[in-house]
Amino acid sequence: MFEPTISAGFVRALIDLAAARGADREALMRRSGIAAEDLADQDRRLPLAGYAALMREAKAMTGDPALALHFGEAFDITELSIVGLMGQASDNYADAFGELGRYVRLAIDVELEEEAQGQRMVIRRDEAGIWLVDMRKNPNDFPELTESSFARMAASSGRAKMAPTFLKAIHFTHPEPPYRSEYDRIFQVPLVFESKWNAVLVADDSWMNMKPPAHSAYVLAILRERADALLADLDGAASTRFKVEKLLEPLLHTGEARMADAARKLGVSRATLFRRLKSEGTSFERVLDEVRHRLALAYVVERKLRVNEAAYLLGFSDPASFSRAFKRWTGKSPRAMRG
Repeated sequence: MFEPTISAGFVRALIDLAAARGADREALMRRSGIAAEDLADQDRRLPLAGYAALMREAKAMTGDPALALHFGEAFDITELSIVGLMGQASDNYADAFGELGRYVRLAIDVELEEEAQGQRMVIRRDEAGIWLVDMRKNPNDFPELTESSFARMAASSGRAKMAPTFLKAIHFTHPEPPYRSEYDRIFQVPLVFESKWNAVLVADDSWMNMKPPAHSAYVLAILRERADALLADLDGAASTRFKVEKLLEPLLHTGEARMADAARKLGVSRATLFRRLKSEGTSFERVLDEVRHRLALAYVVERKLRVNEAAYLLGFSDPASFSRAFKRWTGKSPRAMRG
């Protein structure tokens, strides 16, 4: 059974904030079932249920019902998880968004809506504009996670580098809380509660080509190696999805990235591979699409490859097919994304 988890960096930072605001650190940890050794390694996995209990106790002990908002405001993602560091080292924010899609589980691994296709944050477009939508399943079971995530986005150092009007509106699925004034102070944009989604409306997609303050291909390569190792630990040796992902990457351009080929290389039948992926809540087609999506962003945005080159490396039959897939993933053509 899937158990949501969170990296210890979030837990440790929340304890530090609560203690700074008057909570008894030892009592807080004891009541939340958190031991000191749990916090020694920032990348250690802890149950999300324990983090939720910690948040409730911290709010009670500090007397601050808006503590989740203040937590997001106080700590940038780069202080909490390797995922944030990878985003800051990326060549631009479009590439950082692609890294987020693959590695966000290293920060918080939660159950997602089926249509999310494994992506915690997705881009949606409608008549209002461009939305960054959180696809977490049953978000109102723990709305504090939404509060802290969106407050971190609004108050992050990265946002300060962007246009002041980057955020245009924010929607929440949970009801308006009694501390609405803190929402207004932190977000400073129109807010909608009891919405159909947890989502941020952005001004336009010019942010995709902006460079994070610490972008470095060398640093990113080092962080990716560490993140891949952590992701392998998270997935576990028995994860068929992880094995298929690693198998597909070097096979895409060979024309052998088919389910039958993958099953043969894994030493199982096609039916067995189908059943194993289904038991993990995915399919071969979905894994293949996600691998192509992630690599497409790297090829087009980071490496500036031509459309026909990217199409070949990703195993598409022709550049037009690749362009259609790229627009489905990002809402833009490869040439428009590359700028």
